[in-house]
Parts: sequence; structure tokens; C-alpha cells
Amino acid sequence: MLLFRSEGDVDRWCERRGRARGAVLSLDQTWALARAWYHDRLDPSFRGRSAAEAVAIFRGLGLTGPFWSLSDGDG
Repeated sequence: MLLFRSEGDVDRWCERRGRARGAVLSLDQTWALARAWYHDRLDPSFRGRSAAEAVAIFRGLGLTGPFWSLSDGDG
């Protein structure tokens, strides 16, 4: 994860390094994702997530599209 001041900064960083642009989240979206992803990590019964469970979290937060797809046909 990289933090930038603006989407323009993201585009310039990608251009200088010849990288494709990935997903860009606001701080609020990042916080919502962190809460959804880590809220149960300290529970003794935590067992990790399947790809389908991860995609369900992403979709529940409105994170859709190719970047958020973990396998063919799920996003």
C-alpha cells in the first residue's frame, strides 16, 4: 500500500515507474476495509478467509472490478 496526496500524484508515480495504476481508495474507504478485514483476527476461532469470503467483503464495501477480483468470474 502506498499513500499519496492526490490521484494526480498516483498517476505521475505510475508513469515515472512504468506501472499500471491499481485501485485508489480514500482514507475513509481504507479505514472501512481495515475494519472489515481485521475485526476478527484476534478471535481464537479465526481461520483465515477463502477467496469468496474476501470478495464478499470487497463487494460489501463497494470495491468491485478487476482489481478486486481474486479468481476468474468473481468480480
